[in-house]
Amino acid sequence: MDSAWLDWRRAEKTGLTHLNVAVRELYERTRLYRSYCQDVVPGLLQTAGYTTATLAAIRDGRKVPVDDVADAVAERMARQHILYEGNHRFVFILEAAALTYRRGGPEVMIGQLGYLLEAMALPSVSLALIPPDAERAGRWPVENFYIFDDAQANVELVSGFLTITQPREIEMYTETFMRFHEIAVFGRDARALIKQAMDAFE
Repeated sequence: MDSAWLDWRRAEKTGLTHLNVAVRELYERTRLYRSYCQDVVPGLLQTAGYTTATLAAIRDGRKVPVDDVADAVAERMARQHILYEGNHRFVFILEAAALTYRRGGPEVMIGQLGYLLEAMALPSVSLALIPPDAERAGRWPVENFYIFDDAQANVELVSGFLTITQPREIEMYTETFMRFHEIAVFGRDARALIKQAMDAFE
């Protein structure tokens, strides 16, 4: 089977924790992880406060019948050990606009953005931002997606979650990722965008 579809209603009928547990081994065995997010900080770079606000909004908005947000947050935080251990490489591309979308109060956002600055210093992490004034040339924002080595791509959609294992489709997401990489900024320029977003919450 080349792809698998799981709608959120079915996936979340027993809560949110098991979804985070289910991907733990995938993250731990992945050597090269690439992600593109246009509206949210990816889970591996989230603070507990930001994750709590995000999952609480999902619980309420999608009427998840089981309230296990605290356990789901703990599982997601535990997953982040791979940023510091093992032979992993993480390349994150975010739309700069994602830094401005409030999830939780100003303190939560300032803490989250501050953590991004810290994470940028990790040897395993490369974090790039696409500025609001980037010359898109057809490289418009798309759905959030995550590439695990060259073996799998996960895609988040409004109605559900898509797991792709067909090589040609994975290649399409890899090519899209590289096109975004070409217009993203790194290092000092990326830090400046993060600090600018932090200032707006102070």
